[in-house]
Amino acid sequence: MAAKLRKFLLRYYPPGIILQYERDGVMKQKPIDLLDLTPDVDVEVLLSQIIRQEPLISENRRPALRQLIHRLIDKMLEQQHHSFTLFKVLRAHILPLTNCAFNKSGDRFITGSYDRTCKVWNTFTGEEVFTLEGHKNVVRVVPPSSPPAPWTTPPSCGTWRRGRSGATLAGHRAEIVSLGFNTGGDLIVTGSFDHDSRLWDVRTGQCVHVLSGHRGEVSSTQFNYAGTLVVSGSIDCTSRLWDVRSGRCLSVKQGHTDEVLDVAFDAAGTKMVSASADGSARLYHTLTGVCQHTLVGHEGEISKVAFNPQGTRLITASSDKTCRLWDCDTGECLQVLEGHTDEIFSCAFNYEGDFIITGSKDNTCRIWKALTASSQPAGPGGAGGGLARPTTAFSYND
Repeated sequence: MAAKLRKFLLRYYPPGIILQYERDGVMKQKPIDLLDLTPDVDVEVLLSQIIRQEPLISENRRPALRQLIHRLIDKMLEQQHHSFTLFKVLRAHILPLTNCAFNKSGDRFITGSYDRTCKVWNTFTGEEVFTLEGHKNVVRVVPPSSPPAPWTTPPSCGTWRRGRSGATLAGHRAEIVSLGFNTGGDLIVTGSFDHDSRLWDVRTGQCVHVLSGHRGEVSSTQFNYAGTLVVSGSIDCTSRLWDVRSGRCLSVKQGHTDEVLDVAFDAAGTKMVSASADGSARLYHTLTGVCQHTLVGHEGEISKVAFNPQGTRLITASSDKTCRLWDCDTGECLQVLEGHTDEIFSCAFNYEGDFIITGSKDNTCRIWKALTASSQPAGPGGAGGGLARPTTAFSYND
């Protein structure tokens, strides 16, 4: 039985259209990624290309498809957030926080701590939703997609689903300090103090590739959105780009004078950033490998870095007790977020890019809200603010 298109679904970040179709009585979905979409694109040429390449879409769907493309472009042209104000301060844990991250919808976020727990919070009320317990050591990581999965200090990792513990992956010879799911949720990447990163098959629990090459401990890893690339950062002062299919190292990024503590892709996968103990972050074009900007201004090491969903803004967290907001196009620092009284270990944007969370050694998590043309600051951002070298990392997703 031929597949029949039932519905278009719009995805703003990264830009794309989801085709909902029926085959043999079963509803399925297929994404059309528009990662290179820009406001100056020739829409009619793009429409013709999509219709020609996608058999589910006929010419009579052109008007509906055109409307969706224009909605994506309009979203890109919306006013960017240039400043944020303090929204809430949460006394989150009895020991310092190790990391924090939003879910997809941004209505909840998760915090991890040296107290060996993870806590899920309501973004808008600041109320605790529930606590994940059971680890015997510091919670290190929660992966960037699929069920939330706290990872711990030993060279193994556990997964959680709706509060229930699941499988364990073993193979690293030292502490696991980083992990992430690919977009499809069928692969996991882990980074370890044994100098290696590993790719794992979620279904079987088997190691697919060992990514070897760093001359020091791996501090951070991440998939790009397409799931074709992995970036890793290391205390050997470099970051490496890896091909997921073959496990081969594609390039080595140099330039930092101290340990690389965090790495990240933007949502489209066209930009890549590394953050270092030398107090700088380096912003790269992923495919060419060219360093577009070196972001300087922090007075201490940068432990965490994160893009907004649009890939136009970047936040960095540093041991100088500040979090900085940067313009990715110009490399300009737009704002310094202050208020924490000790080092900040983590920072993250929500899905819309209008909330930021920071987690600190002062045992608190702060929520920052974007200022719009019509809004007034709710109060001063406070004094201090700190981010420190990441001893943990995680991300959370419904």
